[in-house]
Amino acid sequence: MKQVSLGQSGPKVSALGIGAMSFSDFYGKTTDENSFAILDAAMAAGVTHIDTANVYGVGRSESVIGAYLRARPEARDHFTIATKAAIARDGDGNRVFRNDLDHLESELDASLKRLGVEAVDLFYAHRRDKARPIEESVEALATLVRKGKAKSIGLSEIAPVTLERAHAVHPVAAVQSEYSLSTRSPELGLIQACARIGATFVPFSPIGRSFLTDHPLSWEAVQTLPFLASNPRFSEENYRANIATTDRLRALARDMGTSTAALAIAWVLAQGDHMLAIPGTRSLAHFQQLVDGANLELGADGLAAIDAALPPGWCAGDRYSEDQWIGPERYC
Repeated sequence: MKQVSLGQSGPKVSALGIGAMSFSDFYGKTTDENSFAILDAAMAAGVTHIDTANVYGVGRSESVIGAYLRARPEARDHFTIATKAAIARDGDGNRVFRNDLDHLESELDASLKRLGVEAVDLFYAHRRDKARPIEESVEALATLVRKGKAKSIGLSEIAPVTLERAHAVHPVAAVQSEYSLSTRSPELGLIQACARIGATFVPFSPIGRSFLTDHPLSWEAVQTLPFLASNPRFSEENYRANIATTDRLRALARDMGTSTAALAIAWVLAQGDHMLAIPGTRSLAHFQQLVDGANLELGADGLAAIDAALPPGWCAGDRYSEDQWIGPERYC
């Protein structure tokens, strides 16, 4: 499988990783046994990177990974592990973002215990605390590297100018943002800024929260998932429009003899040598399609056909609701 460097001087990892939010019930019920099966398949396919967070299932995702590492000790040498912290609740239950050292360290300590490891390969600030200069946030992350609890640092959902300021304090190994054929805003400077400083760009939701697959989530299934049910792209009108538009990509995938998810992954990875896509799935069959996409080489004609099917701006609805936009940095 294609390899990518994890940051400026980090290890080589597979260009396809595992987004372990799917190890919780965020996109529907799952089991630990099913998550183990995905990890077994990843080891067999040469997928070597896992991305999780302390808030995925309130620690459940990390606990599942930790249990797997205990059951398969050889897996610790196979996988690099990234986790995240910064999303918290205040005394009234409101969502807040904390980048102070005390919070990040205490949350990382809890993550390390759940994972059963002494250090993670990559530790992200999950969201920027905008009341705090980014330089202070990065210094807190850097302190955790110096303490040996993380091997490198990352940032999630930030603007290019923030990345430049952050990197001046300490090398930023990776930047995570939503990126796919349905969300192309990182092309407005973030992908380029990562390339300039040598940071790995980590697209999450690279298959468009199921729109870019052979079998998108049904309207009935969307109604059972709180995040999607309140997301503008999944309002009834926009959902139907987006299904109709992405039928063009499904038709193209059939013509090319592959799956829609494979085409979506192959397109993302073709956008730069520093791409590390982290789709999540609860399905072994779908996981194989993701692996197929990571191994699929798209020539100029293939890329042009995909862009013709889904040109920039095709998707109906903003990628987040106003409430969901609290935290991510917008930029132009």
